[in-house]
Amino acid sequence: MSNALLSDRQAALAKVNDMVATKRHPWRIVFGVLAAVVVVWGALNLWLNPALDHATIFKYLTAESILTGVKNTIVLAVISMVIGTVGGYLVAVMRLSHNPVLRAIGFGYVALIRSIPLLVLILFMGNLALFWSRVDIVNPFNQDEVWIGWGMNDLVTPFIASILALAINEAAYMGEVIRSGLRSVDQGQREAATALGLGSGHTMSKVILPQAMRVILPPAGSQFVTMIKMTSLVSVIAGGDLLTEAQNIAATNLRTLELLVIASAWYLLVTGIATIGQSILEHRLERGQRRVSI
Repeated sequence: MSNALLSDRQAALAKVNDMVATKRHPWRIVFGVLAAVVVVWGALNLWLNPALDHATIFKYLTAESILTGVKNTIVLAVISMVIGTVGGYLVAVMRLSHNPVLRAIGFGYVALIRSIPLLVLILFMGNLALFWSRVDIVNPFNQDEVWIGWGMNDLVTPFIASILALAINEAAYMGEVIRSGLRSVDQGQREAATALGLGSGHTMSKVILPQAMRVILPPAGSQFVTMIKMTSLVSVIAGGDLLTEAQNIAATNLRTLELLVIASAWYLLVTGIATIGQSILEHRLERGQRRVSI
């Protein structure tokens, strides 16, 4: 009897599979080919443009200063992202706190930073010496006695100012990403952890965060890709990034277009690698939750 039921079930499944057979979409191929042709045509049109000096591109594509700029861009993005993520976590915790003062501080920080353009924030950080010319550690019992001091320009170099601006800006956006991830975890998980006797710290690290990471990581990966591109803005204060180095070379040989092509090529490579890493990470997170494309 069980064999007969199994056969009937298999026959029913086969019939359903025939009914929902994958539809063919020939127009997708047509549009895909047309899109590829447009992209290739545009790239060739740019590359074969007589205004472009290919010898200059090949000469400076792997120049030492350009490679230094690429390295600084990656370092800027990684350090700023790490600091911004840590700061974003603190902002998210404050915004989810039961303490109204902490909630107000978290909300105010996000509202303030998100209302200031990143370029303006970078200029502020790069000109801190206009606010405070020095940072001194003085004797608490004798304010005239300076134990040690630094000039602001020596303490906050353009590179450090770039990290500060990028990290401060990123903390506001990562705070919202992390807050959304934490709120996605069902309240019952917290209650269950409390019932098991776990403290708030252990509940967050052992129960809430592992589940929230599935929601947090994909947009965090997108934020990192965006961060790589946003490092180009620090060129306004000569932050030592890729665009800064490209502009320095262009200022000497007057080949602005070629150096912009070089910078674009390197940005494309670095962001492409980061995007592939993000896709791999999302693929791993989606195991067991495969979606059927229709």
